[in-house]
Amino acid sequence: MVSHAKEQIETYHVHVRGRVQGVGYRFSTVRRAHELGIGGWVQNREDGTVEAVIQGPPDQVDRMLEFMRKGPPAARVTELESERSYAERKYDRFEQR
Repeated sequence: MVSHAKEQIETYHVHVRGRVQGVGYRFSTVRRAHELGIGGWVQNREDGTVEAVIQGPPDQVDRMLEFMRKGPPAARVTELESERSYAERKYDRFEQR
């Protein structure tokens, strides 16, 4: 369970392009998020991209974004767009949709 009480948290909406479907990208993203204590979700999109919302302390969010720029060994990320957003919802865990 991710706990961010009394901590500064950031929320980012992320789009990842490249060879990111069918290569374990979502699975490895979930695993890394759990290691870092990140909340949110990740999902494939019909256009072949991956979309995610990541939420956590700034240093952990930075580490998560760094991981997402590369992904697992079989992935080839060509572009990662991340936009900080305001979220009323606080994610207690990270899940694959």
